[in-house]
Amino acid sequence: MRALVVAVSTGKLYGGGCARFKKWDGDCEMAGRAVTLAEINDGGAGQFVDVLGDVFENSPWLVERAAAALPYESREALVAKLLNVMTTAAQDEQLALIRAHPDLAGKAARSGELTDSSTREQAGAGLDQLSDAEFDQFNKLNAAYQARFGFPFIIAVRDHDKASILAAFEARLTNEPVREISEAMRNIARIVSLRIVDTVLE
Repeated sequence: MRALVVAVSTGKLYGGGCARFKKWDGDCEMAGRAVTLAEINDGGAGQFVDVLGDVFENSPWLVERAAAALPYESREALVAKLLNVMTTAAQDEQLALIRAHPDLAGKAARSGELTDSSTREQAGAGLDQLSDAEFDQFNKLNAAYQARFGFPFIIAVRDHDKASILAAFEARLTNEPVREISEAMRNIARIVSLRIVDTVLE
């Protein structure tokens, strides 16, 4: 089946594990800080996946594919390759990527089970400070969206606040499934781009 195509935008990334990074004084130097493109290029494929494995939510397999193109000449080239790997994946793989995302302000968020990146991003939009009524509203929208499309609602929350997220949620519930898959992929591209900009220094 033909892979879905989405627009590529430049933008962030989040560094995950650090098991294969060089260590000084017993501490992993790369953990919890931005890394340079040179450090990523010099580290090899294993280190590349360790640092960038969480840029796609719960889907490090996409980063593993992008590791084959090391070294990268620029951060822009890195973003472009990551998004190319995503858009050229098979349709069932793209759907698996979409389904790997958590519900917005859902049970995973309340129980602290989100990735660090998602936790920061949802908190930045105020989704960690919902009233009980707002939490119920998100729960109802999440359930309605999942029932209609079979995957979670995805939006680049860093571009939004609670009000605009809710407005987009309600508006997109009326879309056809094919359009919503495209919207989900477009928003994933934006999320990945923003995470790369945050984490990788040129």
